[in-house]
Amino acid sequence: MRSRYSAYCMKEGNYIVQTYAQEKRHEHTTEDILLFANQVEFVNLEIIDTNHDDNFQYVEFKASYLEGQQLGMLHERSRFIKEEGRWVYLDGELYPSNDKKVSRNDPCPCLSGKKFKKCHG
Repeated sequence: MRSRYSAYCMKEGNYIVQTYAQEKRHEHTTEDILLFANQVEFVNLEIIDTNHDDNFQYVEFKASYLEGQQLGMLHERSRFIKEEGRWVYLDGELYPSNDKKVSRNDPCPCLSGKKFKKCHG
């Protein structure tokens, strides 16, 4: 999960495609992934919970991103499956979340401790 988040931050669309399960890769293109990744700036990843069963690993996370002065969040419970000895992303359940405007004097959502205007603003 963390490597996929980092790949979104670094705009590494090919890596993201390669970390999808084989059965899902045809549903995603590098171009589509980069379209989203280039529109936003990811600023924080919070892992909420991890668990597993006999077939899958699960990771619930919140990934915060900025789109201009709007703070958005992807809150998802992801499901990973092991293929050829490595865990890959199969699918996930998205939870609703609301975007919010970040004001200049608000704390920066990247948790740097600085005001937004002095950090990502």
